[in-house]
Amino acid sequence: MKLLQGSELASFIKERQAKQVRALRQAHHIFPKLAIVVTIEHPAIEVYMRMKTQYGAEILIDVEIHRVKQAEAARLIKQLNDDKSVQGIIVQLPLENPAETDAIVDLVAPEKDVDALGKNAIYDPATPLAIMWLLAGYNVELQGKEVVLVGRGKLVGAPLEKMLKNSGIAVAVVDETTDNLAEKTKKADVIVTATGSPGVIHADMVKQGAVVVDAGVAGEQGKTIGDLDVAIYERDDLIITPQKGGVGPLTICALFDNLIRAAQGNIEQA
Repeated sequence: MKLLQGSELASFIKERQAKQVRALRQAHHIFPKLAIVVTIEHPAIEVYMRMKTQYGAEILIDVEIHRVKQAEAARLIKQLNDDKSVQGIIVQLPLENPAETDAIVDLVAPEKDVDALGKNAIYDPATPLAIMWLLAGYNVELQGKEVVLVGRGKLVGAPLEKMLKNSGIAVAVVDETTDNLAEKTKKADVIVTATGSPGVIHADMVKQGAVVVDAGVAGEQGKTIGDLDVAIYERDDLIITPQKGGVGPLTICALFDNLIRAAQGNIEQA
């Protein structure tokens, strides 16, 4: 088994980003700042925000947490859009009322939408970008391969499908409700799964020597787990993301890459 260690690649990207931020601060007097809008309390959300805050501190980017009621989110986002000291805005999901998600994330100015959730987003969404980085970093060839994407979600599946097709990669898209899902996955040279359904991909659903990337996130008994059944890690023929340290570390890198790009866009205005 070969592990796709996103955490190893992330360390190199973080070093590059720290240099970029130092240049922005020293040469252009631009001090990148990320604002996170939070509307509910949830243990998983607290973990995500703590990770982003720590990562920002390590590369000299300020991360501000704004806790408000969902009814107040629109007013706050408009204020942050107008705040020239803020280069990036994240609406931390989920919201208390998910039905308002699209309307609220669309309020974030496109040039500050570093999560790329709005309909007019100009950046690549963090998790799909992280997956592309991970595959490229380990020289996984996609051209001419059978690529199967499991999951059609707004955050990962749909934008990743678009990115792959824009790169000229033929991809078959299925989900956990697809009839004969195992038949589809068994044909794949590369499987990327992002359903959020724990254990949806079993060891006998993957062919010999395949590449498997798990980008699914779900909570079970207080733990964050992915789409892969644990028994799949008993196979030694696969190229696969580890249970921890695969796509996740690169997702944070990708988010801050978008923020740095947003800050660099302010150089001419500084």
